[in-house]
Amino acid sequence: MKRNPHIRSTESTVPPALAAAMAAENWHDALRIAAKFPILGTHKEAITRAWQAVQRPDFYRALGKEPAELITDGVRALQERYGKTA
Repeated sequence: MKRNPHIRSTESTVPPALAAAMAAENWHDALRIAAKFPILGTHKEAITRAWQAVQRPDFYRALGKEPAELITDGVRALQERYGKTA
């Protein structure tokens, strides 16, 4: 049976590159990949902010935020969205 392109699947599918990065616990790559996704639902802010904190840690320190905590929050959001190790 051919899949209807106008109906979204309710299954969460993980792109292979993201799944590989998460399985290897390469969180910087996983955040980099996921931050580009257009649809992240309620996890979007944590994931994109975490990737920004990886790229610009001094900026977030200047704002009074700890980059490591933002990254941890982003990793947690990835795990909630896509599973512990995809």
